[in-house]
Amino acid sequence: MDFDFSKLKPRERYKLLISVVVPRPIAWVTSLNPDGSVNAAPFSFFNAMGSDPPILALGIGNHPGNRPKDSAYNIQRSGFFVVNLVSEDLAAVMNLTAVEFPAGVSEIEAAGLELAPSVHVVVPRIARAPAAFECRLHSALEIGRNRILIGEVLGAFVRDDFVTDPEKLYLDSGALKLIGRMGGRGGYVRTSDRFEMPRITFEEWQANQSAEIYPVD
Repeated sequence: MDFDFSKLKPRERYKLLISVVVPRPIAWVTSLNPDGSVNAAPFSFFNAMGSDPPILALGIGNHPGNRPKDSAYNIQRSGFFVVNLVSEDLAAVMNLTAVEFPAGVSEIEAAGLELAPSVHVVVPRIARAPAAFECRLHSALEIGRNRILIGEVLGAFVRDDFVTDPEKLYLDSGALKLIGRMGGRGGYVRTSDRFEMPRITFEEWQANQSAEIYPVD
């Protein structure tokens, strides 16, 4: 079935996108409000976009009337933010920070979150997050109601128990037990189900064109 996006309403396009582009990693973003307090909010239009320089991209939709959400406003005002990664044990707490609290209500306090100082930016990270990226805003792009914020990663925090070899930068990514977003308003996925599939060289492909090789383990 084909869908013509030019004939669909924004909400309908959104439903198709989030149902097919899965799983999506979750950026649990901390930023500084104008009064110096800390804002925390999750976004699933997010990913790493490159490593030289190391950049992350956040897609944050505007409120009606093209008014920026607090996270986008804070990042564009201060120029800094932290992307905290969400593990299974933090799922419910993360979901709580997505509540549209009225002005003056702190997501941090409502969720009972503890903060820890960052090394490279003034924005603190969420202390219980297994990993976090400290970022400086590189650029921002506005397309319709979308704000695409590109952040340059200045440093990363990974809990010691997930670092298997500090010199070789080997991490136990499976042990992080991160979660991702699926389709629907409440759809999530664990990252504990994985398989290994080796990269095929051109020479291997030539030698085995007619054979059913490289099965998924």
